[in-house]
Amino acid sequence: MNKTELIKKIAEAAKINQTQAKSALEATVAAIKDALVAGDKVQLVGFGTFSVKKQDARQGINPATKKPIKIAAKKVAKFKAGAELADAVNK
Repeated sequence: MNKTELIKKIAEAAKINQTQAKSALEATVAAIKDALVAGDKVQLVGFGTFSVKKQDARQGINPATKKPIKIAAKKVAKFKAGAELADAVNK
């Protein structure tokens, strides 16, 4: 499902027009992004938790040359599915 299809589903389920659904989706995504950038986590009970995890610097191997390379430390966005979502997917 792409963004356009998701907007249509939201509009139908919420009984709003697609412009309003698009605004709601974009506001939701922006709020989650802002929270993660600020270092907060976002918990949606029954759906899941968005969080930021720090990855330490580490040694890797360049697959083309087989020489060791240094991989810099970074932060990555993480999502952990909630129980209800996990159960629904596994049915």
